[in-house]
Amino acid sequence: MDWYDIARTTNWSPKYVTDLQLFPLEMAGDYGLPQEAWEKYDEPYKQTYPEYVKIQREKDAGAYSVKAALERSKIFENSDPGWKSVIKAHYGAFPRLEYAAASAEARMMRFSKAPGMRNMATLGCLDEIRHGQIQLYFPHEHVSKDRQMDWAHKSIDTNEWAMIASRHFFDDIMMTRDAISVSIMLTFSFETGFTNMQFLGLAADAAEAGDHTFASLISSIQTDESRHAQIGGPALQVLIANGQKATAQKKVDIAFWRAWKLFAVLTGPMMDYYTPLEHRKQSFKEFMEEWIVAQFERALTDLGLDLPWYWDHFLEELSQTHHGMHLGVWFWRPTVWWNPAAGVTPTERDWLEEKYPGWNDTWGQCWDVIIDNVVDGNMAMTYPETLPMICNMCNLPINNTPGNKWNVRDFPLEYKGRLYHFGSEQDRWCFEQEPERYAGHLSLVDRFLAGMIQPMDLGGALNYMGLAPGEIGDDAHNYAWAEVYRAMRAAKKAS
Repeated sequence: MDWYDIARTTNWSPKYVTDLQLFPLEMAGDYGLPQEAWEKYDEPYKQTYPEYVKIQREKDAGAYSVKAALERSKIFENSDPGWKSVIKAHYGAFPRLEYAAASAEARMMRFSKAPGMRNMATLGCLDEIRHGQIQLYFPHEHVSKDRQMDWAHKSIDTNEWAMIASRHFFDDIMMTRDAISVSIMLTFSFETGFTNMQFLGLAADAAEAGDHTFASLISSIQTDESRHAQIGGPALQVLIANGQKATAQKKVDIAFWRAWKLFAVLTGPMMDYYTPLEHRKQSFKEFMEEWIVAQFERALTDLGLDLPWYWDHFLEELSQTHHGMHLGVWFWRPTVWWNPAAGVTPTERDWLEEKYPGWNDTWGQCWDVIIDNVVDGNMAMTYPETLPMICNMCNLPINNTPGNKWNVRDFPLEYKGRLYHFGSEQDRWCFEQEPERYAGHLSLVDRFLAGMIQPMDLGGALNYMGLAPGEIGDDAHNYAWAEVYRAMRAAKKAS
């Protein structure tokens, strides 16, 4: 540690190339700041390489030891089907993206003009390689038991709709941006804003559900996230101190909104519907308000940034968006690699109504129709006949709260002769900031209408998405939750 400050501030004047050749604008960013400004970058989390290796070795030893000790416990086989869906969805969504994030960290490590950032990103790059590897190794043992577990490795290489949405987002914030933009949009807006806190909650839920292998794995990753998620904060401070607040604010606003939409389709249903009722500590909204909203507001204030211009609307969506995403995922369940849990037994509906007053008069009305069809044996009516309307920014279905206040709407925009459709004013605003970055992309529905999916039916769509028999999603509990409604109907008739 006596030598840390010398090591972390190492910079030099190149003799054989120009500064522009050493730090090309496409990779380093062009913010008009002199090198001296970036040398004031001061990372809050300082760690030497020997210390890093020692700690990481201990983390790995701990996680792998727990896994080895519990391999014969049949935790996976005996878990509630809803919890199995949580880990299947997680493994399919994260490992390969974490591995790809090593490239984003490497861009900061090589092309950032801030030497302190390069030091942190070096360790961050190693973090992401470890996260990808360990999250592929842990689910591998279950592939022989359940083909859906193979999607931990397979998902990112497919055209499954959720992965199209994920790639569109992560390619934007971490694969195609300059080093400083990556630090702001990936490490600050996404990791500080979302994943760091999510992994805390997920580890606690896993322990509560008795899945200590998954809990130890996630905990070992979260402690890394809490460190390299700090890379972006000092970069924001440098930009703000040098008159670049508006630029910094826009990057935060774009990345946070885009991250929120993915969070709503993945984490929201996991917490409020998939996790067994007896293991739920908080609703998704309560978790977001306590761990995401409060800490992110504080982080923005401390840095001197403003809340995103859409903040009030975002707070309203905490009570709405993920319910629609959950209903959509369940209805289009053949198009995902996990088995969505309905989560709408009478006791679960009481919990949802308590946490989200008005749920029964809105989302509950939709589920009443589904429940009647399941009880009557009209299973064909519980499957889709068409594809949903897709937002051209988030690549997720456009939805809103049903019931008497039904206000779903499209936010269209014509650009260079093409009409784009967006699910919110915020999604359209993101597009308008850098239209050339997004204009050429085709959503799943765009591809369907262009004839890229053949035959043009559900079977053709599943084949296009790479979903094979044995991998296609279905109801997590095999519709056992509907039996209580069948019994209630029988009792009503008998009386």
